[in-house]
Amino acid sequence: MNTVTDQVTGRVHSWDLSTGVDGPGTRFVLFVSGCPLRCLYCANPDTWHMRDGRPITVDDVMARIDTCRAFVTAAGGGVTLTGGEPLLQPAFTASVLRRCKESGLHTALDTSGFLGARADDALLAATDLVLLDIKSFDAAVYRRLTGGELAPTLRFATRLDRLGVPMWIRYVLVPGWTDDPARVDGLGAFLAGLDHVDRVDVLPFHKLGAHKYTALGIPFPLHDSPGPAPELVERVRGQFRKHGLRAH
Repeated sequence: MNTVTDQVTGRVHSWDLSTGVDGPGTRFVLFVSGCPLRCLYCANPDTWHMRDGRPITVDDVMARIDTCRAFVTAAGGGVTLTGGEPLLQPAFTASVLRRCKESGLHTALDTSGFLGARADDALLAATDLVLLDIKSFDAAVYRRLTGGELAPTLRFATRLDRLGVPMWIRYVLVPGWTDDPARVDGLGAFLAGLDHVDRVDVLPFHKLGAHKYTALGIPFPLHDSPGPAPELVERVRGQFRKHGLRAH
């Protein structure tokens, strides 16, 4: 019987089960509170502030996971930490990932990489997969789109590759923001130079989180922006494929 306990406390927004979106198989997805970026298309503005999350210990998180462990493992899944930004709470995130990996669960970390320097090697050793959100390959566009800087994410991607950590790249396609052909090709060339990028997911911009902005009493910055046409989505996926990448 495992008697190890972990009273490290984090703040989380919620948890859910998902299939095929947050890593392989069916996943227990933990939404961690707090994020340093303010992406104009963010679908989860209710996770921006750590103070709005509920406090929970790692032991309590593991107890939640254990209630659906059999279902998750039978479906070839595991546990994904997302947010918000899990690396805003690196000690809590590291403890959850470590406990999950020690118990035989596949682990995934969904991150912008902006705070990648906070992920020490021990945290990454407990991470089987990183879902790395690269918001733009243009530093100026990245700044306008997120309020942050692109360079830390690219450094993190290079570090993950050096450590041999598998990556799924997430690229949100927003017409007029992230559809520039030259920038897409630039990102494709960068990713093609890495050995551990398993796939690139081109995610069409949507407005499914718009109602959350209304509930919070704040404007949704891209309220009037259209989603990408199917032809644009396929063009961008095709650009990544020309660089030898698996694009979905």
